[in-house]
Amino acid sequence: MTDASAATRARWLAVSSVAVGTFTIVTSEMLPVGLLTSIAATLGVSDGTAGLMMSAPGLVAAVSAPVLAITTRRLDRRITLLGLMALLAVANLAGAFAPNYPVMLAARVLTGVSIGGFWAFAAGLGPRLVPERSVGRATSIILAGVSVASVLGVPAATFISSFAGWRTAFVAMGVLALALLALLAATLPSLPGEPRAHASEPLPREAPAHVSEGRLAWLSGPLKIVLVLTVLIVSGQFAAYTYVRPFLEQVSHAGPALVSTALLLYGAAGVAGNFAAGAWAARNPKPVLVTLAVLMALSMAALPLIGLPLIVLMVWGLGYGGVGVTLQLWIMRSGGGEMGTALFVGAFNVSIALGSFAGGRVVDSVSISAVMWVGTALAVVSAATAGISGRSRTTGSSKDRV
Repeated sequence: MTDASAATRARWLAVSSVAVGTFTIVTSEMLPVGLLTSIAATLGVSDGTAGLMMSAPGLVAAVSAPVLAITTRRLDRRITLLGLMALLAVANLAGAFAPNYPVMLAARVLTGVSIGGFWAFAAGLGPRLVPERSVGRATSIILAGVSVASVLGVPAATFISSFAGWRTAFVAMGVLALALLALLAATLPSLPGEPRAHASEPLPREAPAHVSEGRLAWLSGPLKIVLVLTVLIVSGQFAAYTYVRPFLEQVSHAGPALVSTALLLYGAAGVAGNFAAGAWAARNPKPVLVTLAVLMALSMAALPLIGLPLIVLMVWGLGYGGVGVTLQLWIMRSGGGEMGTALFVGAFNVSIALGSFAGGRVVDSVSISAVMWVGTALAVVSAATAGISGRSRTTGSSKDRV
């Protein structure tokens, strides 16, 4: 009993360590959001040029996720994750001491490589760290780092920079990455990669489930549906959410205090939505995604019509907060394996860029309110697409088609 309890604690400690990893990755990705003006002034570039510090890592992450999934498929995942966290530490410290903008941009490219690889491997680790009955909970914890980074990580970095400068914020993230590197080394068990074998050869009986899934079904019909849904719902989200602050200021006439409160409530609701969706979607992700998309559509449509947006933003956060974990659990059930997760990460990051770009064109050519209707339309299409997709099973292994 004592040995079993110790083994259980070790598994959940590993899950928690990976969750801190996703928090560190996403906070590092979003770090320039609150520091952009200061960085631009220090390095002598325009705010628009400095914005490449945000777009470059996302695009690099979209490419690096599938590339690393292929090129490192035989490496122990523990070693891979440690290497990617070490790379993140180097990238953040290089950014902290960047003497000019080209060096800073190169550091942000390295950040993108780490983001794509770490997220691609970490998001699907639940089945390898905990029993099947706990996969939903473990995946929720791992992906909670994404939501918590938005609620706590980015504001904390901005707070540090306001007192000690933007370089100190980058140093803090580099030190955190180094500390996490030691924590991951101490808590992660060995996670063997794919054994050397030709695709036509039968897999050995002892091969992990994710190997057979990744080799035989990583581009199955259900996985294609998940990727389409990712592009639709994430593009709609960031077409609208990227411009939520100017919307609140210009349409809702919200002052700085109300804007900060609204975004904080949105983020807190997102954390709650992540855990609620993870518990529900572990058995049947399709109706969960339909529900989440409907919540997002209703809230985005209501924003232009309601003067006090706090409740609406909380509903929006609750809906979107569960999207990532629901899509990831759907990929697991469709047998996508690591390659499926890597493609999901790539599609997610490309969709962020596409949505933000499309939203900007709508804002410039139509109005700030119109962008909310774009997000609403894409959320409705997402709900309809998920609703008419193939029947899902509520029981069975992760190899079941959804």
